[in-house]
Amino acid sequence: MIRVLVVDDQALVRQGICSLLRLAPEIELVGEASDGSEALGSIESRQPDVVLLDLKMPRLDGLAVLRNLQQREAAPPVLVLTTFDDTDLVLDAIRAGARGYLLKDVTLEQLLAAIRELAAGGTMIQPAITERVLRGLASLPPQRRALGPPNPLTERETGILRLLASGLSNREIAHALDLADGTVKNHVSNLLAKLGARDRTHAVLRGLELGWI
Repeated sequence: MIRVLVVDDQALVRQGICSLLRLAPEIELVGEASDGSEALGSIESRQPDVVLLDLKMPRLDGLAVLRNLQQREAAPPVLVLTTFDDTDLVLDAIRAGARGYLLKDVTLEQLLAAIRELAAGGTMIQPAITERVLRGLASLPPQRRALGPPNPLTERETGILRLLASGLSNREIAHALDLADGTVKNHVSNLLAKLGARDRTHAVLRGLELGWI
């Protein structure tokens, strides 16, 4: 079971998401919160595996929640659900450590796929917003320190990095390239090491900063 916490200040939206998640047998809804302050308390007490987070909220917004979680040693992955009204806000969320980014008009199947991906340690950027996100990221100065100097990627690794930037999961990349899931996982691990990146999102940022994407 994947333990999920839903954070959104709009009651109807929050309740709708919760109702949909209750339909999924692999999801355990551990709670909901209407603002960031309540969310941080719920994360501490209920220890969800994945947090679904709105960005624009009263009292304490989603960015403040993300930055607070960055200071914790063991924080759950955060999936931002946004209407994408403010590109800069989403870019700030990326820098603050959000691991997934979906528009609120996604289907239940897409939402569940993203939750599973984050719970398994991956990232999920919806293709519909990837172009705008990456275009904005390319104009930002680097803010996350790499774990080491970059090493050149192979042609295959560069191709996989581009697919990561498009928001594809390992399984989707394997299907697209006709490779085994384990082979893709090994390629991703290698390119993370070569880029000195902490995770898939950081690898995309590093690729952009280096001009390799």
